[in-house]
Amino acid sequence: MDSSAKIRIEDILNRVELYRPDPDEDLLRHAYVFAANRHQGQVRRSGEAYFIHPLTVAWMLAEMELDEVAIAAGLLHDLLEDTDTTTEELELEFGPDVTRLVEALTKLSDFESSFTSREATEAENFRRLLLASMDDVRVILVKLADRLHNMRTLSFLRPDRQVAIARETLDIYAPIANRLGIGSIKMEMEDLCFRYLHPKEWGRLEHEIKDRADAAERWFAEIRGIIEGLLLTNGIKGTVHGRVKHMYSVYQKLRRQEVDMANVFDFLAFRVIVETVGDCYGVLGLIHQQWPPVPGRMKDHIAIPKPNAYQSLHTTVLGPEAHPFEIQIRTWDMHKIAEFGIAAHWSYKENGSGAGSEDSRISWLRSLLDNSEGASPREFLDSIKVDLYPDDVYCFTPRGDVFSFPRGATILDFAYRVHSEVGHTCVGGRVNSRWVPLRTELRNGDIVEISTSPQQQPHHDWLNLVGTNRARSKIRSWLKREEKKRAVEVGRKLIEREFRKTGVSWRKVSGTDELKSVLSSHGLSKEEDLLAALGFGRLAAPAIIAQLLPQEDEAAEDEVLTPKREPSTAESQALEVTGDADFLVYVAKCCKPLPGERIVGFVTRGKGVAVHSRTCPNVKNLMYHPEREIEVRWASDAATSGASPNQVELDMVFDDRSGMLAAISQVISAEGSDILSCQLRTEHNDRGFGAMTIVVRDAEQLDRILRRLDNINGMRRVERRGQATARA
Repeated sequence: MDSSAKIRIEDILNRVELYRPDPDEDLLRHAYVFAANRHQGQVRRSGEAYFIHPLTVAWMLAEMELDEVAIAAGLLHDLLEDTDTTTEELELEFGPDVTRLVEALTKLSDFESSFTSREATEAENFRRLLLASMDDVRVILVKLADRLHNMRTLSFLRPDRQVAIARETLDIYAPIANRLGIGSIKMEMEDLCFRYLHPKEWGRLEHEIKDRADAAERWFAEIRGIIEGLLLTNGIKGTVHGRVKHMYSVYQKLRRQEVDMANVFDFLAFRVIVETVGDCYGVLGLIHQQWPPVPGRMKDHIAIPKPNAYQSLHTTVLGPEAHPFEIQIRTWDMHKIAEFGIAAHWSYKENGSGAGSEDSRISWLRSLLDNSEGASPREFLDSIKVDLYPDDVYCFTPRGDVFSFPRGATILDFAYRVHSEVGHTCVGGRVNSRWVPLRTELRNGDIVEISTSPQQQPHHDWLNLVGTNRARSKIRSWLKREEKKRAVEVGRKLIEREFRKTGVSWRKVSGTDELKSVLSSHGLSKEEDLLAALGFGRLAAPAIIAQLLPQEDEAAEDEVLTPKREPSTAESQALEVTGDADFLVYVAKCCKPLPGERIVGFVTRGKGVAVHSRTCPNVKNLMYHPEREIEVRWASDAATSGASPNQVELDMVFDDRSGMLAAISQVISAEGSDILSCQLRTEHNDRGFGAMTIVVRDAEQLDRILRRLDNINGMRRVERRGQATARA
């Protein structure tokens, strides 16, 4: 059903009756009326009645053939968050099962969250969603339908919100749909995200695909006729569908392979759906007899299914006039799983139980949380994104066990998949009986045997050698423990040295009630944590002694408690450490973050807190020491404090045409900025390159300038120097 069409409760009931002979109509009608009344008078940014949103979500869930409890939760999913409906009311009206799903889909609101940053709140919301989904996967299925409809109506939001929501959807929710095997939602999400994150590329590619698709109509008819003839001649029952590859997938291939549209093999594709697995292989043989296959382009996902349970045969052949195209061959059951993934495997009992916990896709959800245990909010979200990439490489142990990995995974990833201790002591391995080092990337079909040594230990460089979150989490955990051990030793030496100056032994203070009081005042539970904080530089030994020995005379106490600090600067006044005003804070020179920009702080030894932009390339290296990360923020009046403007360097690539410099200058001037320096050059291919230094007040002004420059006719690329990935 077209999402723009009006959906009625009767449409949903009729759809449910197609796969559930005796549905609970009373529950669905009651949820429909209840939600309609509670959302009465609410409107969306588009101007349409708000209730259209939960109604559309419910229709999507019916298309996925979920049960009445899930569909009712879809109708009610925004009530706790957007109306005055209470949990008690919901449970009284709809029972515990529906209420539990709705509660799991309700976000933490700002006023009830104990977290100090939006990122921490988002991380906790997502963590809660995963926890609930492990118990009942219908939670994540409702959430995916909710997010997909929000993406369909994204055009009514501000441009910055469009980009932020599209980026989150592409990084998290589309990959989740893929890992759960829900291809229909995954592809639509990706195409919608592509449109908002890369509008220029989307426009150009849409035009190219339309041109090629129009020219390919006769190809579809001819090739489909040939395949249907092969099926009929050989007595195989099946249907043949033609398609054009979805836009984001084409865009990814163009970027990854650095080719043009003519070289995207599976731009045109056919799907053959037959009755049995034997028919799948029979059709594959007939296809290869009819057209020569492209070497290396045949994949058997029936013999080795993808981790999301996807099964199909893929082959690329050279058709008439040597035009390549892809053919996918699968059974009807395989097709249903490819479209709706885990929803197609959903089993129900009268009490509403769901898919078994042994399902590999459910256990994968659990691994997302297990692999990020103890991580900071940003580490948690980053690790989730890494772990969401699809598994494409299949390798074997010498015993024949199959492991799947993302492309780019190495021997070291394989070692950590076997066992943590095997990973920690891995020195290399044998791939197909040939000795290889740790950094060797895995390939499809490799037989891998790991070699270990008791003298081997992980080190920071290993974080650059692995491609899976599991391995990275295990390495980081080991490094944290070792870092803490060293920090405890450093902290012990520091505190003992300071105590010797006072004539008191640290051993006499250790374990006393006074020390426990000091620990409590700093939010610490053990002496070891205090020593580690001293070793990391988060606490100062003189300040701890001043708390433990208050009997010192006031002059001495003042001398200890009053840190010698550098004079305040405009930048340090605009920045502050969350929960602690005593840190000296300074802007890192490598990235020079702007007021309003997303930032992260790192405790340095003896210099205070260095503040970097989240997109600074150096942040990746600093994350080797996650224990040094500290939360920082811009002071509330930073943007209006009258601080001196900030210099920003821009790099541009544009078409060499008349009036380009004037257009660039006009945009910058119109936004209230000035050009401090400008260097332009052109090349023989009519391409121009610019390096420009401008002054801006804050990140918001810079973002406006970049967007307006990006919209200039002929502008190919414009970005802040050193932060090419900062803008999606």
